[in-house]
Formats: sequence, C-alpha cells, structure tokens
Amino acid sequence: MAVILSILSLVLGLLSFQAIAVPTPFLPRDVSPALPNQRALQNEIGRSLSKKAALYFPGQPEYKNLTTRWADNISPNFFVTVEVGTEDDVATTVKFARKYNIDFLAINRGHGTTKTLSTVKNGIQINLRQLQEITVAPDGKTATLGGGVYNDNVVNALHAKGKSSGSGAAGCVGLMGAGLGGGYGRYEGFYGLVLDNIIDMNVIMADGTKKFVSATSNPDLYWAMRGAGHNFGIVTKLTYRIHDEVSPTWYLNTMIFKQDKIQPVFKQLNKLIANGTMPARVINYALFALNPNISTTEPVITINIFYIGSAQDARPYVQPFLDLKPVSTQSFTTSYPDIFYAAGTGLNDFVCQEPIGSAYLYPMGLQTYNVPIIAQLFQLYADKVKSNPDFSGSNVMLEGYSLGAVKAVDPASTAFAHRGDNILIGFLPRWTPGANLGREAEEWGSKARTLVQSGTNGRPLSAYVNYAHGDEPLEAVYGYEPWRLERLRKLKKRYDPDFKFRFYNPIR
Repeated sequence: MAVILSILSLVLGLLSFQAIAVPTPFLPRDVSPALPNQRALQNEIGRSLSKKAALYFPGQPEYKNLTTRWADNISPNFFVTVEVGTEDDVATTVKFARKYNIDFLAINRGHGTTKTLSTVKNGIQINLRQLQEITVAPDGKTATLGGGVYNDNVVNALHAKGKSSGSGAAGCVGLMGAGLGGGYGRYEGFYGLVLDNIIDMNVIMADGTKKFVSATSNPDLYWAMRGAGHNFGIVTKLTYRIHDEVSPTWYLNTMIFKQDKIQPVFKQLNKLIANGTMPARVINYALFALNPNISTTEPVITINIFYIGSAQDARPYVQPFLDLKPVSTQSFTTSYPDIFYAAGTGLNDFVCQEPIGSAYLYPMGLQTYNVPIIAQLFQLYADKVKSNPDFSGSNVMLEGYSLGAVKAVDPASTAFAHRGDNILIGFLPRWTPGANLGREAEEWGSKARTLVQSGTNGRPLSAYVNYAHGDEPLEAVYGYEPWRLERLRKLKKRYDPDFKFRFYNPIR
C-alpha cells in the first residue's frame, strides 16, 4: 500500500496543561425532555421530512451501515439516524433535536478520529449522503456542490469536464468535512486548501435556521466557517471555485527504503521542500509502515513523489531519491482521478474501507524535518509494531504539499491557523479491535508528539483540526495569536450560545 490517508506537541512540560473551564454560556442544558419512542418519533418528525428522507433505528441493517465509522473506537452514540433528502430536512431535524434537547451530529463519510466525537450520547445522526449535487456553471468557473459530496465523486465529475479544484488526498473522505477544517490535497500548490475555494455556503445554524454565508453575506461566519466550521453549522450546499486542469497526466514514483537510509532520505526531503517553496507541480508523501512484500517484521519507509505532468519533467525531483538506492521502486503515469488509486488512496482501496480497525491520530505541523529526531520517531514506531503484533497496522504519515497558493492567502482572512506549516505529520496508532489497547495507543501517540516537538527549536505544537486527537490546547488547533480565539469565542457565543456544535474539537 503506497500511501495511507492524506488522508505535535510541545515538550513534555508544555503538554501538562490544565483543563479549560467551559464558560457558562457554552454549557449544554442540563435537563432534557424524555426521548420520544420510535413510533412518536416517526409520527412527529417523519411527517415533517421530505419523501426522500428516511429514519433508521438500532437493529436495522441500514442503521448499522450508516453508523459504521472508519475507526471503530470513535463511537458517537445515536438512538436514530435521519438520512436527510433535502436541505430543509436538515433544518427540520435540528429544530426537532433542539425541542427535546437531544445531541445531534451531521455525518458525511465518518472519517473523523477525534476523541470528542465519542461524547455524543443518545443523539441523532444527521446523515448527508443524499445531498450529492455536483453542477458545473455554464462559464466553467464554479460548481454547486451538495453537502454530502466526497472527494472521489467531485474529482471525477470535474475531470469529465476538464476541470479540477482543491480536494483531499483520499477518495472516500467528505469534501466539506475536510474543508471546514482546512482541506489539504495534491492540488494545493495551484489552488490552495479546500476552504480557499469556497465562495459561499448554505449553513443550517444551531437553532435550525438557514443562513447564506459569503464574503458579503454574514462575513464573520464566512471567516469562521473556513477553518473552524465544525463549531458553527452544517453546510448543506456550497459554491466552489473550479479551474482548468493543469495537466492531463500525473506521474507518481513510489520508492521503498529500509531504516538504514532514513537520514539521507529525509535530508533530501528537506532539500525538496525547501522551507515551503517546493514547486507547485511537486508533492511528496512519506510513510512509515510494515510492508509484507518487503518484510513482515521490519517496518520500511515509503517515499512517494507526485508530479503534475510527465515522467520526463518529474525526473529532476525523483532522481536524487533513486540515487539513494531504494529496495523497491514503481512508477505510474495516469490521470488525476486515477492517481488516487495509484497512491493507494482510492475509494475502493484498503484505507477507505470501514471499519479499518481501532485508531487514533496525532498531528504535528512542522516547518522542516529535524532529521535525527525523525530517525528516533521511526525507531519509536518500529519498536512498538515489532513488539506487539496488535499494533502492526499502525503507521506514520509525513505529508509534504506544495504551498504556493496556500501561503499566498492572507493568514488573517480565514480561521485556519496553520499556513506557516510546511509539513504535516500524522502519527496513527491502529490496533486490533477488541484488544483493549486504547490507553497504550494514547501513551504511544503522546510520546511520539513529545519527541517530535523536542526537535522544533521551541516552536509550539501545531495541530491540524482534522487530525487532532482531542486533547490538544485550543491554541494548538485554532492559533496562538490571542485575537484568533478571542474572535472565535465571541462568534461561538453569538451563533451557538447553547453549545450545540460541541462534538468536533469544540471552541470553549
């Protein structure tokens, strides 16, 4: 498997932060009316929903299908799933949940791994999978997308018209789930993050009302939704900026190295990344993982060099790694939609299957690789997977995207706080379901991010919200500039005073 999802921390003393007190306006209400039974629920809300909507309850096969998550230990608890058929269905369901003070959570594809998702109790799942509209405007400059679209169907629909835009790196991940927190992807050197391409949105608010959100309509929400959007509303439709495809072909070279090459490989990656100035056509992605085709006991380092263009033009970026003598190499020339499968992140690839097991994720944003520390990280990873086979599916993702279009955006113009990061590490402990290894996984993940942070010369932890474990300081997730959290907290109090959107790394 060439790539897993494209799918942190301060030194140990800084990790010992105190729990943040929840301001009174953000506390959920203490008293709830009794939950309605299935018949009452069908009679009350079922009559108000569109004919395309459906209700599913525990014990029904479709309920299990809709509530199965990518990581099965992340377990929001629902007493009903409402599969909405229209935007109005979302508003109706939110209003119903408020009436009975029931937790609710909107779901697209179910790939979130933050622990805070598991705090949903006896809630309503609002499933968006029917909201699949993809309409390209006649001028070819924008597309209207439903809130339930995901990377694979958007990428293929745009490609069919010679268009492309920002998208995540895994075909199965929901576009807006990623976009509300940022949305890293292989085209960001040209187009920026997913959120940088959002022109406007229809958003269902915590009280069930619908707001049109853009740079000129509710501009404060437009700022907050792009980077902290999980805290403010449910996106049911958006207008998305699209572009002519840069190239009809993509090139990928996948090289596998053993541990003895880790330092020269990462020194070369630092040269390629060049402090965030890597050419727009180049993307690099490294992975620490067990590869049974090489060894069933010794993890290896996979290096993927993507190039938007031909193999010949990619050669200057690939050859320095080939000169380091990988034990295996494989290359592909294909279209953009098919590069997902070449990289092992396509809709039907292993990494997109649900559930993939039990897993947590620990993000660490860096400016450059501290090569000796990365070598220690590999050893920390290798020691665990060799000593405990239940952790053999774990991996470490080290993502290096071209950042020209990302850094061209004023950092203050969106709530996304990580434009200064040049590298995104995701440390993914994954273990056998039922093995009761959650605490050990967390200790391992915490040790990994403490190690990485020890090599950042005092730069504080940068934790990408879509990868956040759920125990990070809010500053690490939403930015250290005091004005950022101050503004977000004011907006949270204004638009969600009852703290209804509190299940995805919430602002407190």
